[in-house]
Amino acid sequence: MKEAISGYAGGTTANPTYEDVETGQTGHAETVNVYYDPKEVSYATLVKIFFAGQDPTQVNGQGPDHGTQYRSIAFYRNDAEKQAIENEMKSIASNYKKPIATQVVPFKKFWQAEDYHQNYIEHNPESSYVQYVSVPEIKEFQKEYPQLVKPDHFF
Repeated sequence: MKEAISGYAGGTTANPTYEDVETGQTGHAETVNVYYDPKEVSYATLVKIFFAGQDPTQVNGQGPDHGTQYRSIAFYRNDAEKQAIENEMKSIASNYKKPIATQVVPFKKFWQAEDYHQNYIEHNPESSYVQYVSVPEIKEFQKEYPQLVKPDHFF
């Protein structure tokens, strides 16, 4: 992966701010725009990682975060990407008691989040959310997919 940028997508409000999105009234979800080299990692692998890092059955939320701005949403730019998302959803569906709630929608516009949302963990290591939610989830991911973690990015 080359870079991941935090932001907002999936809604109708132009130039949303974090404060706007957190109201749940913009239609946007907190998202990440991932820039990657398909020679290094496939889109299908990124989709697998996307689903592994969340509860795709939780409606309008993730873990302790609730609201439409936290919904599970996967964007695609072409039919091949849409198919990769749908294939992964079919592949993992039997792992859950509830149906997959992830929205699968065409990508339209990504709005980059404010600077203080970029590299949030790095800039807020003492945050209780970072310590008790983010870092444990990342460690779990790193244990399952060590080959996909940059050497200097392990916790």
